[in-house]
Amino acid sequence: MKPEIVNRASDVYGIGRELPLNYVTRNEVDEFFVANLTRDRHVIIYGSSKQGKTSLRKHCLKDEDYIVVHCSNKWGIAELNSAILKRAGYEVTQSSTRTTAGRNKIVASFKASVFGVGAETGGDKEETNTTSVTSAPLELDPEDVNDIISALKGFKKFIVLEDFHYLPIDTQKDFSVALKAFHEQSSLCFIIVGVWLEEGRLTVYNGDLTGRIIGVNADRWTHEELHEVISAGEAMLNICFAQSFKDTVIANSLDSVYIVQEACYQACTREGINLTQSSTRVDVGSTIDVPTLIREVVNQQTGRYNSFITLFAGGFQETALQMYKWLLYPVLSADNQLLESGLTYRHIRDVLRQHHPEGQALNIGNLTQALQSTASLQVKKEIKPIVLDYDQTNLKLNVVDRGFLIWLANQNRADLLELADLPTQA
Repeated sequence: MKPEIVNRASDVYGIGRELPLNYVTRNEVDEFFVANLTRDRHVIIYGSSKQGKTSLRKHCLKDEDYIVVHCSNKWGIAELNSAILKRAGYEVTQSSTRTTAGRNKIVASFKASVFGVGAETGGDKEETNTTSVTSAPLELDPEDVNDIISALKGFKKFIVLEDFHYLPIDTQKDFSVALKAFHEQSSLCFIIVGVWLEEGRLTVYNGDLTGRIIGVNADRWTHEELHEVISAGEAMLNICFAQSFKDTVIANSLDSVYIVQEACYQACTREGINLTQSSTRVDVGSTIDVPTLIREVVNQQTGRYNSFITLFAGGFQETALQMYKWLLYPVLSADNQLLESGLTYRHIRDVLRQHHPEGQALNIGNLTQALQSTASLQVKKEIKPIVLDYDQTNLKLNVVDRGFLIWLANQNRADLLELADLPTQA
């Protein structure tokens, strides 16, 4: 029977801008996320890159239920708050009035229809320390959470902060402090999306957030769920992959839904399947060498991974200890099983004491500082998505790009160590 709906293979498998047609609901992720949206707590969606964090939000929420702010690595707390106001419907311009801290205030005007009312509105929000006379519309201190809360009074939508990990660490810390005020002094709820593997990331920055935020781990994919992803796509394209193909793809994917999706798409392309088939195609992928296919998928990122190594090794600036270069040594010399579980602080310390020129005299404070700045260095060097992230709660350095792990397993480690200007192992 000819299918009623014809889909493109690229809309079913692979990574696209829109929600994939073969999206699979995960009980421990989707249902947990939806259940906690009604608990008046801020929600943190975290996980490795390309593991479905954004798709989770798109699938579980209607477009009219939220606004999205894409974070920038150049923003301070003032710029972040201004961006939130803009997406909420305000028109933001700079004021000539200055705050007590010496920054320019902002003038925010809006049509109240974005809050569900019909008329324009405005008013004074703060007395200033200058002789300026303020009048409607609102004049706000963009660094003052109280002003932002007052401006957004009556706003009912969720506020989604995508790519929160791109923000400078100081901005993340400042906003973590503001989140407590948003929780206690308003009905506003934020959904924060970030690339890390640590449930309590924001509580590290502000312990008062305990009980006020809930973490949703979007990184976890079971083999059964990955099989569902493949099966849902098969039904949409009227095909059946060979069982050996499906089992091998999942076994070699390191539980990465991105790798599974891309491998299935590449298999369809090789078999000439670009659209839903008019009659069922069976045993798709039966003749494909799956490990080679997956290597080819991740090797598309070779240039980016090589660039990551050289940029990260350079650090923020040239220093005597070259800590960021040496942080790569335990990463590039560890076996994949160890990397999958994360490198502990103790392991990194012991490896560096053995191989770093300073030896046992290596200052542990410098190591700790470098580890805590791992993500901010990559953001500064515009390494997107980031590859490494340090979990300050569990004291682990994690690889948050699963493709990098597969790529690393197929590289000559000595060549990579040489690329980072590190000594090769004997």
